[in-house]
Amino acid sequence: EHRLFSFIRLNWRGRVLRTLETVVNCIANTRTEKGLTVKAELDTRSYPTGIHIDDETMARLDLIPGSFHGEWNDTIRPQSHDAAPVCSKT
Repeated sequence: EHRLFSFIRLNWRGRVLRTLETVVNCIANTRTEKGLTVKAELDTRSYPTGIHIDDETMARLDLIPGSFHGEWNDTIRPQSHDAAPVCSKT
């Protein structure tokens, strides 16, 4: 996805981004020179905030750093059902 950011930025150039619909449409209409396209849609669902994952659970995650900026991008490998995360609302 990082390869698309420059193309999205170019597509936004000169446009006033006043609504979420405008932003989503600009992203969805982005194409690269080689034909890579973007699928974008507005997610209006509510997500809980204040969820805390304890340090022990974080340490058990199988995090694989991405090859591009591994400090920002990573993959979490699936765990067995035996290793259920411990979460609490703070």
